[in-house]
Amino acid sequence: VLERGVDLEKVHETEPFEVAWAGEGRFFVQFLRPAPGTQVELRVQISPDGLQWIDHEGVAPLTSEAVGIVSIPVDNFGHWLRLRSEQVSGNEAPMLRIYLELKE
Repeated sequence: VLERGVDLEKVHETEPFEVAWAGEGRFFVQFLRPAPGTQVELRVQISPDGLQWIDHEGVAPLTSEAVGIVSIPVDNFGHWLRLRSEQVSGNEAPMLRIYLELKE
């Protein structure tokens, strides 16, 4: 679990997570406090050093209504991963729980 209950107030980025040992992963984003009608954009980001970040070129941004749970598979990511969440519409701020599952 990367985030246990973060209020999404415009933009949130998870802490960097070192993943060089893993071959594939999957982010799960659960909306603990749903916000029907609010759209959230989720972007997987990669880094060579955990300091400088770019969007992962192999994972398209996912836009979802802020209800339920969404899943984002990821591979070919190098050494560092994080997830960037942005509220792109709506007035209600959802609360997020973010998981990252990894395997070789």
